[in-house]
Formats: sequence, structure tokens, C-alpha cells
Amino acid sequence: MPELQQLFYRHCKYMLYLLSILVLGWGFTEYKTIFMGLILGTAVSLFNHWNLYRKTKRIEKVVTEGKKAYGMGTLIRMAAVILAVFVATKYPTVFHLISVIIGIVTAYVVVMIDFVIMQIFKPRN
Repeated sequence: MPELQQLFYRHCKYMLYLLSILVLGWGFTEYKTIFMGLILGTAVSLFNHWNLYRKTKRIEKVVTEGKKAYGMGTLIRMAAVILAVFVATKYPTVFHLISVIIGIVTAYVVVMIDFVIMQIFKPRN
């Protein structure tokens, strides 16, 4: 489980760096709606990643105790995505819808890039 925690912390660090870059883009460019959409989507993506990590830890604990494990919180993650898309469609002058959708998948992109980097720099036995 410590490996999972290290992975999660590393992913969070990358996503927070990305969020800070997006905030700078929002503040210093004229593409405010695009960057606001990316910020909203990335924040929802970070929340979903954290929720999945929390549920995974909980299920791992329940399984080691020999009890029955329940869901991974898919409904909550889907609701967060639906809420973000709803907010983007409700306020199109503030949030760019396509940017929100791109921001929502950033956690998956960060996980894939981290995996590739770890495979490249993994010590060989």
C-alpha cells in the first residue's frame, strides 16, 4: 500500500503544478474561458482521483479484515463530472465546455505519463 500512496502523492503533485500553470494562464492571457474550463475540469479530475484513491484504500482495508467489500464510488465520480459539465453549459461566458471535458481527463493523462516515465527510468535488475 505504500506504493499506492507514493503514486497518489506524485500524481497530486503533478496535477497541482498543472493547476498552478492553468491559473497563471487564466491570469495573464486573454483566453479566460478556456483556462477557467481547464481549471474546473482539472479540479474535478483531481477530486475524482482522490476519491478513487480513498475508496481503494478503504476496500483494501476491508478485504484484509475478511469482510465484504462494496463499490468504488463510481456514482460520486460520475456525478462530479456531470456537475462540472452542467456548470459549464449553464455559464458558457465563464467556462469553455470542451476545455472542461479536456480538464476532466487530465488525471488519466497524468497517470499514463507517470507510468511511461517510471518504466523508462526504472532500475534494471
